[in-house]
Amino acid sequence: MLRREAAGWNAPIVSFIAVQHRDPFRTLISCILSLRTKDATTAAASSRLFARAHTPEAMLALSLKTLERLIYPVGFYRTKARVIRGISRDLIEKFDGRVPDEIDELLTLKGVGRKTANLVVTEAYAKPGICVDTHVHRISNRWGLVRTKTPDKTEIALRAVLPLRHWIEYNGILVAFGQTICHPTSPWCSRCKIAALCPRIGVEHSR
Repeated sequence: MLRREAAGWNAPIVSFIAVQHRDPFRTLISCILSLRTKDATTAAASSRLFARAHTPEAMLALSLKTLERLIYPVGFYRTKARVIRGISRDLIEKFDGRVPDEIDELLTLKGVGRKTANLVVTEAYAKPGICVDTHVHRISNRWGLVRTKTPDKTEIALRAVLPLRHWIEYNGILVAFGQTICHPTSPWCSRCKIAALCPRIGVEHSR
């Protein structure tokens, strides 16, 4: 049911970039830019950056100041500029400029956590993974599907209870659902197609 509804919601920006370009490097870098940043800001920064550089080599050719200017005002843009340069360097030195398609290899890149690694694997390579961000963590617990305290623990718990066939699409659907209907505070339960099935764990106020 949510899959059908999701067609009318805005897709997460990283998913949009992944589908638009089919480029693992752009998917990886846009994911770094998106952390703690609104989608509209991420989209604009990604467009400016990739117009100048869309390979690890081209990224390293940019000065740190230029990189900062191109991605501003994403959250923590100075830190992210350094992270992007470090990732680009590591990709060249460790992986011949190729973005790995395995989570464990992606995690060797400084600044890449489990959320980013799973997102790259699922969005860029269409391989099974469960990307858990704040929306996925919150909604999975709100449904009672898991009972966890952190996104990393939610990922592990979901791997045990969520059928493999749903892994790849789970993040995209829940992020769009969380941004549109299932808000952190005062969710739109009156508009939710699955409200009758939801235990609303932890929900104190709703609309």
